[in-house]
Amino acid sequence: MIQARTATLRSHMNKREARMAAWALAFAALTGAGALMRIPLFPVPLTMQVFFVLLAGLLLGPRWGAASQLAYLAMGACGAPFFAAPPHAGPAVLFGPTGGYLWGFVAGAYLAGALGHGARGLSAAYSAAAVFPVVFLSCLAGIAAVYLAGTAWLAAWLGSLSAAVRKGVLPFIVSDLCKAAGATAVAAAESFKRRRKRKPGR
Repeated sequence: MIQARTATLRSHMNKREARMAAWALAFAALTGAGALMRIPLFPVPLTMQVFFVLLAGLLLGPRWGAASQLAYLAMGACGAPFFAAPPHAGPAVLFGPTGGYLWGFVAGAYLAGALGHGARGLSAAYSAAAVFPVVFLSCLAGIAAVYLAGTAWLAAWLGSLSAAVRKGVLPFIVSDLCKAAGATAVAAAESFKRRRKRKPGR
């Protein structure tokens, strides 16, 4: 009996891991697609990638959210045109002026997931009005991680921290706040949808 239950549990865990890995790959592809939706600012293009980075963390959790971004970096390094900065593919981009932001995606997804994934569990007991600010702040923490890594790296390239902030942070604040709000809304809606499905009689 114990062996049968152990085998069943192991089977469920393997299926869940396979499902999460598939979702991680899907979010890696979505992050790459977000790079194609870009406004070519210099040296850091404006894209939709941060939205998918945050959403990966919120929906998949810290471990799989970060894994999705590592998969995204691997796809781009192996030749998929998933990087916003020229030449849009290859390992050189990872170490170019925008490389810090790309590596920051991993930290951003992890941090947003670590803070926000658990906060979404509050939806079982609290209203959306109570949960939304907590998840939104988790997204802001994820964005801060991306900015920190990206700006430090860019400052080394430009030789000036103030220039890095001026070119790599200030033009993106408003759009990234909108992306954080969008990711929060999608994650909160998904949480409350699950809660309704779990209610008796539904």
